[in-house]
Amino acid sequence: MKSMTGYGEASHQDKHAKITVQVRSLNHRHLDLQLRVPREYLGFEEEIRKSLRETVSRGRIELFINRTSTPGHARQVELDEELLGKYLKAIQRAKNKFHLEGEIGVSIFSSVPDLLRVRDTEINLRMEKQALFTAVRSALQKLEDSRIREGRHLRIDMQSQLRRLKSAASDLEKHANQFVPSMTKSSAAAKSDEATTKLGNEAVDTSSAVFKGDINEEVVRLKTHIAALGTILRAPEAVGKKIDFILQEIQRELNTISAKVPVLDVVQLVLQGKERVEKIREQTQNVE
Repeated sequence: MKSMTGYGEASHQDKHAKITVQVRSLNHRHLDLQLRVPREYLGFEEEIRKSLRETVSRGRIELFINRTSTPGHARQVELDEELLGKYLKAIQRAKNKFHLEGEIGVSIFSSVPDLLRVRDTEINLRMEKQALFTAVRSALQKLEDSRIREGRHLRIDMQSQLRRLKSAASDLEKHANQFVPSMTKSSAAAKSDEATTKLGNEAVDTSSAVFKGDINEEVVRLKTHIAALGTILRAPEAVGKKIDFILQEIQRELNTISAKVPVLDVVQLVLQGKERVEKIREQTQNVE
């Protein structure tokens, strides 16, 4: 069992850039992927989504990738030597023609900004892809570890509620075993003074009364569903939807039992069972 909430972060650095991946998961009925990827890595987005889908089956996943160029590799400064040569020749001609004085120095670079060009270093995507997915895999593994830890806490709490639900079902079973014979006996006594010509009708009425109060079948199904829920809670895979389904079945059996036997002790046990079902259902909202 895994929780739908978790967090993972990892970084990987090579000689060109430091890549940091942050990923968190939140509750959601379906799988919803939200990515924030640098423009340099847009070509890898679908592959990243595939990695997420292989790891997570349910929940809202938010993944952020930050790329920082390492010092000395962010930008390069280039000198336009051809343009500088033209400037120097033009200045020299002007000096000779108009008898100008003065020397040409490095100040020319500040007065003529076009001589120097600053450009981003070309990215080697093939090399950075390896670094990127190393960071992505590491962050996803940490996310999984976080979700498993939280899922372990959820399982412990849900199993505690399940034990109480089992106890309520066992008590209901005792009432089911005691109630039917008592009801049959009272029905027979009530009919004992009827005329022999109505025996056929009496049999129908008695069986009808027994059926209305007979909850053995519902209790058996209830205990079967509870046992199935216990098995589901121990499963390592995504079980949130399975738990939702089995809780609906348990709720249905409890409703039927209380409708068939509106006796105070039985109704109280049904209410206890429903309370445990609701607590498990609340926790299920956090389960993948």
